[in-house]
Amino acid sequence: MTTKKILVLHTGGTISMYEDQDGDVETGADNPLTDVKLVIPNVDLTVESIFNLPSEHIGPVHMLQLQQRILEAGNEFDGVVITHGTDTLEETSFFLDSTLSTHFPIVMTGAMRSSNELGSDGIYNYQSALRVAANDNSWDRGVLVVMNDEIHAARFVTKTHTTNVATFGSPISGTMGLLTKRQIIYFYNLPKRRVLPVSNVQKSIPVLKAYAGMDGQLLELLAAANIDGIVIEALGAGNLSKEAANGVLYLLSRDIPVVIVSRSFNGVAEPVYDYLGGGVQLERDGVIFATSINGQKARLKLLIGLDNQLTDNDLREYLHQL
Repeated sequence: MTTKKILVLHTGGTISMYEDQDGDVETGADNPLTDVKLVIPNVDLTVESIFNLPSEHIGPVHMLQLQQRILEAGNEFDGVVITHGTDTLEETSFFLDSTLSTHFPIVMTGAMRSSNELGSDGIYNYQSALRVAANDNSWDRGVLVVMNDEIHAARFVTKTHTTNVATFGSPISGTMGLLTKRQIIYFYNLPKRRVLPVSNVQKSIPVLKAYAGMDGQLLELLAAANIDGIVIEALGAGNLSKEAANGVLYLLSRDIPVVIVSRSFNGVAEPVYDYLGGGVQLERDGVIFATSINGQKARLKLLIGLDNQLTDNDLREYLHQL
């Protein structure tokens, strides 16, 4: 059997932290995962600690750094595993999935319990990610998230629980695959995605959640803050109050892209209702519907689209695609 060469990039997060005597979880100066020696049959590991940060401290600049390291690796490796904190893991995985067109698997994993806690899940998830990255059936599936014996597509995965080890789920698509003691099983293939390069991640794109009685004042204030775009997690299938809809019109009049997703945990955003604040009228006025992703992912997709200077129609199509 051919030996697989896997590049491991450690970035920090709970998987590399420890619990002190008071039960508080802390990060150390060095990432202890770099010293973990796992033996996977026919797998040769190259291990790097690219940075050591809680995932709350990771932003698009760090995501771009990871992307550039993977591009630099080229065809030198048969797969990549990235360990990462879980709070923003779905965003980093989505960014990489949206900007890399590599055929080899890129697998992200993390932990919900730190390294010295009872029932720590870090080393097991790390091993699982290595197994998936070394599996021939993992090729051409985009970026994958592997935790708790499950495989999820970066496009659809999200964190669903604050502390549970089974936190990651894919509410729209369902789990992509499973790991057993002896097998790695995939249930479906993904639709083709549009991958775009990215070089500038400095855009200012806030995400705002809609609520009952929302007015347009905050939207007008944001317009004055020189933002590059905005994502609104709208009500239901993509609706807003009348006052908020007027605030959206104010943003659009200043050529600020407005992207709508749903604040609902499941389902897709689409224009259904035809009245002031309804999705049909919002889309008619120029709002873009990002059909199947949540607010944090839509923000990254808008950032990538703007960096590529997509035309209005192309940007709309890009955000609308799965």
